[in-house]
Amino acid sequence: MVEALHDFIVVGSGAGGGPLAANLVEAGFSVLMIEAGGDHRCPYYDVPIMQARASEDAEMRWDYFVRHYADDTQQKRDDKFVSARNGVLYPRGATLGGSTAISALVTVYPHNSDWDRLAELTGDPDWSADAMRNRFQRLEAWRGKDPDPEDPAKPGDARRHGFDGWLKTTRADPKLAGREPWFLDIIGAVEAESRATYGTPENMLLPNDPNDWRFVSERREGMSFIPVAIDHGRRNGARERVLAAQAAHPDRLTIRYDTLVSRVIFEGDRAVGVACLDGAHLYGADPDMAHAHGPGQPVEFRARREVILAAGAFNTPQILMLSGIGPHEHLERLGVEVKLDRPGVGSNLHDRYEVGVVHRLIHNYPVFENADLDVPGRDGKGDRHFQEWEKDKNGPYSTNGSLAAFIAKSSVAEEEPDLFVLALPVDFHGYYPGYAAESAAKHDQFTMVVLKGHTRNRAGTVRLTTTDPRDPPAINFAYFEEGSDAEGRDLQGVADGVAIARRVAARLDGIVAEEVLPGAEITKPEQVKQWIRDNAWGHHASCTCPIGAQDDEMAVLDGDFRVRGVEGLRVVDASVFPRIPGLFIASAVYMISERASDVIIAQTQRSA
Repeated sequence: MVEALHDFIVVGSGAGGGPLAANLVEAGFSVLMIEAGGDHRCPYYDVPIMQARASEDAEMRWDYFVRHYADDTQQKRDDKFVSARNGVLYPRGATLGGSTAISALVTVYPHNSDWDRLAELTGDPDWSADAMRNRFQRLEAWRGKDPDPEDPAKPGDARRHGFDGWLKTTRADPKLAGREPWFLDIIGAVEAESRATYGTPENMLLPNDPNDWRFVSERREGMSFIPVAIDHGRRNGARERVLAAQAAHPDRLTIRYDTLVSRVIFEGDRAVGVACLDGAHLYGADPDMAHAHGPGQPVEFRARREVILAAGAFNTPQILMLSGIGPHEHLERLGVEVKLDRPGVGSNLHDRYEVGVVHRLIHNYPVFENADLDVPGRDGKGDRHFQEWEKDKNGPYSTNGSLAAFIAKSSVAEEEPDLFVLALPVDFHGYYPGYAAESAAKHDQFTMVVLKGHTRNRAGTVRLTTTDPRDPPAINFAYFEEGSDAEGRDLQGVADGVAIARRVAARLDGIVAEEVLPGAEITKPEQVKQWIRDNAWGHHASCTCPIGAQDDEMAVLDGDFRVRGVEGLRVVDASVFPRIPGLFIASAVYMISERASDVIIAQTQRSA
């Protein structure tokens, strides 16, 4: 018998598990947090502009290669497809902080309907938009300048920002754009298109704040700035939350690094612990498998109260299935003893669709002259922008590189805006090995990234390939018509976003030399749609262990994150959503982590 040394075991340190573990510790409980990676901090983590480089840092990432289509002919039309890996690169974080350590730092608030729908589904008003906004205010520490001079930044104002939370959020200093005239031109083009589309008068200030409660509640559209998780020029997120809690309560928070969870341990119908493999670089998605430490050393840990899985939309269902919880036919086929038939585990895989409308400019951006867009080399000096960041955490490298956004409803939108069209002064058309370095080497590129939210396709799956916990699962998103969107509404929505991107670029006459992607020859609606089918990607995987009603056979969790059919086991990560929320995933996961904290602490204290 392994002694239970902690009240809770939390598997995963990302946006779900990190804040949850910290909150539990601060409430007086002892927590063992298990992280499959290490605690790797380097300039790629710290420097906001290096966010793409961070996603290619071998010490911070796992490389999944996923299928967008089961059909080989269609899949191979994507230039990003890597035949040797039979998929398209999908980087995920594998370090303290999870995928918040390699994300682009965008922190855009979800839509109110996302929460109200959960309140209706569960019958619990604690899921309501108003209740969840209170949690956002609790976690946020807004540091951006108020775009509305008549609405002073103070707690309790109509914007309902939070100012004293643990997640520092801000916007890029508008003065930085003035250091590159073309940045001002691009921002101006987004603003002009927004004013023309919505008839916004000149005396009304733009950009909008997409996290303003009034903006969210009124479902506004138009130009917005991009809120980011940056604290005085540095990335911040789940990692900082965890380390702060550990520093304050070293006796209550233990972090176990380089430990791969293989299954949940049960006694009867109650989860009592986890079985793991101890060792670095054990998982098959690790890019450093050439230096793997072999099979790993088996080790077990027990919890006095509960086990909480927060390993993400790919790994949480993998752990559940390896533990005998999942679709019984799939588990039986692999020889896994079925403990609980839950067909929803690993099903319902959602993502957003994204494409990059890429342009070449007439010459390089002057601000990028002699800029490496990288950390210092062997001489240790760094380019002038890095030196500026290193000195006072300011300058171009203190931002994530985004310039402005256009939020809109597509022709197929329901109640909420479903398009986020983002201007970047680089080439970004998706993920593939070496994409970050290749993009950084081009100093004459401009991309309008089209993100389609509230997607309808829910046919994606995560399935075991073997019973070895080191082997990544098979991940198939079943894009567009191959999935559950037979009407093609998602495809039309992305096409509407491409049209917006092209209208913005058309206002940059004299700056843009040519459209590289899709290209001037792609003009007819069916051509545009085929280009989207061939090139779309995503990076907000979610919904593979959804919350649902008791009589819903596809529901994995109840409204309090408990796995239905067993005791002592919960899930708190992006997999819990029945439908993918909002436009970006990190803020939504941070918010459910706060709610899970409230629920677990209250229920545990009542049962004590």
